[in-house]
Amino acid sequence: MPGTCVIGLQWGDEAKGKIVDILTPQHDFVVRYQGGANAGHTVVVGKEVYKLSLLPSGVLTEGVTSVIAGGVVVNPAKAIEELDELASRGVQGLEQNLKISDRAHVILPWHFAEDRALDGAVKGDESIGTTQRGIGPCYRDKVARSHAVRFGDLYRDDLRSRIEHIVAAKTPVLRAMSPAESEPPPLDAAAIYEQYRAFAERLRPHVCDTTELLLTAAEAGKRILFEGAQGALLDVDHGTYPYVTSSNSSGVGVASGSGVPSKYVGHMIGVVKAYSTRVGGGPFPTEQDNAYGQQLRDQGNEYGTVTRRPRRCGWLDAVAVRYTARLGGVDSIAVMLLDVLSGVKDLQICTAYEIDGHRTNAFPSHVDELRRVKPIYETVEGWSEDLTACRSMEDFPPAALAYLKRVSELVERPVSLVSVGPGRDQTILLGELAPLAATT
Repeated sequence: MPGTCVIGLQWGDEAKGKIVDILTPQHDFVVRYQGGANAGHTVVVGKEVYKLSLLPSGVLTEGVTSVIAGGVVVNPAKAIEELDELASRGVQGLEQNLKISDRAHVILPWHFAEDRALDGAVKGDESIGTTQRGIGPCYRDKVARSHAVRFGDLYRDDLRSRIEHIVAAKTPVLRAMSPAESEPPPLDAAAIYEQYRAFAERLRPHVCDTTELLLTAAEAGKRILFEGAQGALLDVDHGTYPYVTSSNSSGVGVASGSGVPSKYVGHMIGVVKAYSTRVGGGPFPTEQDNAYGQQLRDQGNEYGTVTRRPRRCGWLDAVAVRYTARLGGVDSIAVMLLDVLSGVKDLQICTAYEIDGHRTNAFPSHVDELRRVKPIYETVEGWSEDLTACRSMEDFPPAALAYLKRVSELVERPVSLVSVGPGRDQTILLGELAPLAATT
């Protein structure tokens, strides 16, 4: 099968971008199929650090076509900003190698305003944790249909009248959503039209029917790498609802977001941190709001790529990861940031839950149950050695190898990749991926 998919198995921030960057040279296409500019990816190439939130990580590899598919919601200004930043740093081939779906929905100023108003209405522990990038409101309009704008619509002759119609409808809604003491900034339909037509012209060379492009490529046996955003526990249908994102961020979203049937995906790689993190509200059974949690945050630099918000940190939850591995049809797992655990004396892995006095290995479908979970831990010996110089499994101390073996057993999937630092060379490929090691 010509397709490989990389998905996160936790609450996002699993370092998927690094895996995509490593695998990209072995593929013809790299596809972002869901999410938007709320999905941060950090890729380290030599001494250069690239931070992307919308463009696929594959844009850093010349000769590979990067695709923003129809399941993504696109902020055109952000796309242009990232393209300009990459061009200024000498990245080649962007004009030819980036394609944006004409079916992708467009984030517009009223979406940002709605996001701010909604975030202001919910505070504290109940906050879902939106990045205020307009993602959720844009997906809401997509489903509602009447006020949606797709990328192809930016080139229609009736765009001006459509924006005027939507502004007239959105203005009273935004007034109603805003606190009584604050008036929302006015929406200027004429200015929005001029701004977005300019965005559209700038991006015109990139816009096409990516569904047709990818179907033709798949049928021709081209190698396609699908890049998931966020993590499976944030999936709108199968995650910790309502503390989720607005799209299918698990493996089930690949076909709907890209337009490529799942039969063309031959290998699903699930990416998991060696511990757990989460941003925003929602239950987090293994969270360590203590010295251990702070140690993980400090050693792992656990601050959001997009928002710089400190992430909540805790022990690895094997119950949750096994669930998302099954949900996504994952064939193997990539264990990331193993080096962060160096120096932690006694590591804990959550192997089961206790809910209302009953032990279970099943991940609850409702957050009210998940809040009542008592994690059952297994203690695993830690290690003091620095792992960042390891380049093969033989370099690992016995305790680190034992930790990886136990994670594989609990998740019921083989480990195909281990990462011990941000650099491309700090990656050990195993199993089916091992032949790629010589080229990374």
